[in-house]
Amino acid sequence: MIIYFSSQELSEVISPPMKAVILAAGVSRRLYPVTYDTPKCLMDVGGKPIIDRQLSAIQSANISDVIMVVGYYREAIMNHVQSQFPGLNFEFVINHHYFETNTAYSLRLCNALLDGSPFILMNADVLYPNEVLNRVIQSTRDTALAVEIKPCGREEVKVIEGDDNRLVAIGKELIESNSLGEFIGVAKFSSAFAKAFMDSLDRLIEAGGNADYFEAAIHPLMADHPVYYEDVSDLPCIEIDFIEDLEKARELVHSDWFN
Repeated sequence: MIIYFSSQELSEVISPPMKAVILAAGVSRRLYPVTYDTPKCLMDVGGKPIIDRQLSAIQSANISDVIMVVGYYREAIMNHVQSQFPGLNFEFVINHHYFETNTAYSLRLCNALLDGSPFILMNADVLYPNEVLNRVIQSTRDTALAVEIKPCGREEVKVIEGDDNRLVAIGKELIESNSLGEFIGVAKFSSAFAKAFMDSLDRLIEAGGNADYFEAAIHPLMADHPVYYEDVSDLPCIEIDFIEDLEKARELVHSDWFN
């Protein structure tokens, strides 16, 4: 028996498995002195480093290929994850300019490894239960961001909602009263969006945006490339930027969602 595939079906059959990208290069100056000798992702939260909780979520979602961008204390991070998660296939990208660059620059370094494939993206400093990643991956939308609907302050990466769960703006500088809530740093991108995203990162970096967050490259794409959100407001999650965030994370981790 001969089975014929349409071109779309064939592309789905031969497409590579989805990869996860974790951005873990930063110095985390706002957490000094805690991060003087420990990278943020290896800080203990409820008996485990933050990165262990993320990698466990990735494993539970049946993702085995992980790209990690590292810089600050990179050897400690690389040794830890390889020893603790031998079942994952790690590819490490080194951001040698981690002191003066930000997540846009770090993500742009992954272009060759991603090569236009769909991928999961996360910042290495976000505490969240497995259900957050599950909702993003299982979203019916090809490109989806995990969003906590809440009033936001100046420091949060804010989003503005259009129609039908579509987002029309993202960034720290958005007007707080117009914002739907906070993008918590976990997202899924389709192949088409991934290609446009990398091109947008190119333009951003070439324009001098080495110190920008990667969201600055998402915002200009939103008019032509639909970006949707998944509501995770009922789940305990937090991006850890300050000491008070770390203290709150150590409280949140006692939630039943983490047991």
